[in-house]
Formats: sequence, structure tokens, C-alpha cells
Amino acid sequence: MGKTKTNKVWGTRMKSKPSELLTKINASIDVDKELYQQDINGSIAHCKMLAKQKIIKSDISKKIVNGLEKIRKEIQSKKFKFSQSNEDIHLNIEKRLFEIIGPNAGFLHIARSRNDQVTTDFKLWVIDASQNLNIEIKKLIKALIKLAEKNKNVIMPGFTHLKNAQPVLFSHYLLAYIEMFKRDHKKFTNVIKNTSENPLGSAALAGTGFAIDRFYTSKQLGFLKPTDNSIDGVSDRDYAIEFLFVSSLCSMHLSRLAEEIILWNSDIVNMININDKMLTGSSIMPQKKNPDGAELLRGKSGAIYGNLNSLLVTMKGLPLSYFKDMQEDKKPVFETFKILNLNLKIAKELVESISPNKAIMKKFANYGYTTATDFADYLVKKGLSFREAHKKSAKLVNIAEKKNLSLNELSFSEIKKIDKLIKPDVIKALKIENSVNSKTSYGGTSIKNVVKMLKKLKKEFK
Repeated sequence: MGKTKTNKVWGTRMKSKPSELLTKINASIDVDKELYQQDINGSIAHCKMLAKQKIIKSDISKKIVNGLEKIRKEIQSKKFKFSQSNEDIHLNIEKRLFEIIGPNAGFLHIARSRNDQVTTDFKLWVIDASQNLNIEIKKLIKALIKLAEKNKNVIMPGFTHLKNAQPVLFSHYLLAYIEMFKRDHKKFTNVIKNTSENPLGSAALAGTGFAIDRFYTSKQLGFLKPTDNSIDGVSDRDYAIEFLFVSSLCSMHLSRLAEEIILWNSDIVNMININDKMLTGSSIMPQKKNPDGAELLRGKSGAIYGNLNSLLVTMKGLPLSYFKDMQEDKKPVFETFKILNLNLKIAKELVESISPNKAIMKKFANYGYTTATDFADYLVKKGLSFREAHKKSAKLVNIAEKKNLSLNELSFSEIKKIDKLIKPDVIKALKIENSVNSKTSYGGTSIKNVVKMLKKLKKEFK
């Protein structure tokens, strides 16, 4: 049989060229070219380590590093030609390195495999992406802080079951979302920490017999340490799944915020205005101003959830160690990053475009007998148990409802019929302003608490 015509690095083993369809499904370059920076950085660190350990000569190491830096510039200037026949980013770069420096390029792959190479690149990318998302989360938090501080005394209804429950400060409501995004920030920080174990040097799955220094490459690449097990090193994709999970949580928080904004901006509720730059119009109804930005924030969460589920399903049936199925790990992660990165930027602009309709918010805060709990608390302070006070407060609500009045509109003579313990100071307890400022427990909605929390948050997110 004649010599096989193939340019695959593994082609010598084969008796024929791969079919066109296999080449097409096997190639991942359209997706993983995103990893070129990480791949080049990983190869440079590996090459320098090989020279330091005297596994390859220093002059060969320098030629390889110079060649890799030249390839980096070619990719950055869009002069590099990616080829599907070279399968992935690793072999595309390696093929070009052979063209630039010749046979010495063959020394670079000593003591490593594409198995540890790809997961090293991917981990570095996930770390970079998490850091970038944390920057955007911080910007969104600062925008929420600014909106809260500007409107710290504005009163609105707080809801349970989407029914008016108790009056709260608009600023306190916004601070609730800040808490969500703070947790997202912390979780992405944990993703960075959990991802920061270097798989390079695990080779195919068993490690290598060469005297490599994995602590050196870990330091060069910014990892905290090498992975402890070579099999886990090449087969682990927990970091990608964790990234997708935290992205899904963050997306859920964005979607909840978007839903509030859509609801508040509706003509029925009309508690906020949105600047026209964040609204769109209708093709048929000239009067319309639609909160499409908020609706898309809500809608795009579905794709991110789908990406998390996709990778979970891919990984759930894989025994150790590496399988080609894992090639499908990067697309959902890359797509999720692009969606979430944009969504965080949009959310920040959306928050910056909001102005509350203060009078309407205050009017709604008086709807639904929202100070009924304050009346019950008032009776408790006079000596009743809360359960007894709860019953008497319900009776007061029934009276107000029958007269079509809010609780603070009732006269003292009507209120005092509920219980002989009631004094004229009860009128004070039924006003929404006093209700809000009575909630002084840590984390409560009083203006005193909100001011303290804003001060703390401004310091934390300078």
C-alpha cells in the first residue's frame, strides 16, 4: 500500500484519509479559535519550562517562543488563515509554527497532550471571562447605588403575592437587587478560585515520565497550583458548568429586575418613567413606547439556562477520562458569556434611565391597608399578644374597607372602638412615613438603615 496522503498529526496511524463528513464534524476551529491567546500563553509557559528543566535546548525554546509571538500578531492583525482541516486552535497554531521555524516546532509537544492543553486553555478563558463579568456586575451595582441614593426618601408599596403588603423605601427595594448582584460577584470570584488549578502536565491522562515542573507553569500562567490528579486534570469540566450555573443565577436576577421594570413602567402601574433612549416604538401604533431592552433581558435568560443544561447533559454519561464529546463544552460557555456580558451592560443603562413617579408610588403605598401590621404592632406594645392584635387589626381593615377609606383616613373615634388600650398616638402609627421609619431592625427599610447601607456599599464598590 502506498503512503497515506494526510497532513493530520495522527495521520501516520491511518490507512486512509478521514471522510469529508468526519473532517467536518471533527473540526472545532470555528468555535475554539476564541482560545488563541490562552493557547499561545500556555504553549509559551510550557516551552520555557521544558528549557528550564533542560528537556529541550534553550535556543530551540527561544525559536519556539518567537514563532508563537509572531503567530499571535498574525491572528490579532487578522492575517492568520484558520483551516478546518487542522481541526482545532491547537493544531492550527502548531501547523503554522512548523511553517515559521521548521522541524524545531516538533519539540513543543513534549510532555503534553491536546487533552491537557485544551482544558488549560479553557480554564484560563473561564477565569478571564469571570473577571470581565465581575467588572460589569460592579458597574451595575454602582448604577443601582446611584439611583437609590438619588431617591432614598421615596416611598413605594412593597409586595407579597404581587399584592400591596407594607410600605417600603424605593431605595430599600433597589438595595435588595444589589444584594443579589453582590452574591453573583462573590460567586464569580469563587469560580475564579475554583478554576485556578493547572491541568497542564497531566498529558493524555497518566502524567509524563519527563522531569517537568508543573509548579513553574502554574506560576507562569497565574494558577494557584497544579491539579492533584492527572486523570481528573484532563476530564474535569466542573469549572465550565459552575461558570454556566453562576451565569444562570445572575441572568435570573437580571430577569427579575427586568420584570419589575416592565411592570412598573406599564400604563396601568406607571410608577416609573424610562428615558426614550432605552425604549422602542411600534410598527403600527404610533403612540407606543416599549421597554424592549428590559423584555430582552428577561427573554435571553432562557438561552443561558439552556446552555447550562446542555453541558450537564453532555457530561453526565462520560466515564473517565477524555472523550470527543467534550469538544461540545466551549460553545455554550462562549455564547453564555457574550449574552450575559451584553445583558449586564444593558441593565446598567436601563437602571440609569429610570426615574420614579414619586407621587404615584406614594399613593399606591397607601392602597391595600399597608399599615395594618403597624396597627397590630401598636397593640402589642400596649400589652396584647400578637395573635390577638392581628385579629383586632383585621377588624379595623374591615371597617376601613366598608367606608372605602385608607387606615390613616379613619378618625380616632372610629379606631378607638377596636380596643380600650388605643390612644391618640395610634394615628401616627398608621401613616406610611412612620411605618417605613419604624422598621429599624438590621436590614429593615427605615431611612436610617438605608443611609448606613448606602454608605457601606459606596465604600465597598468605589
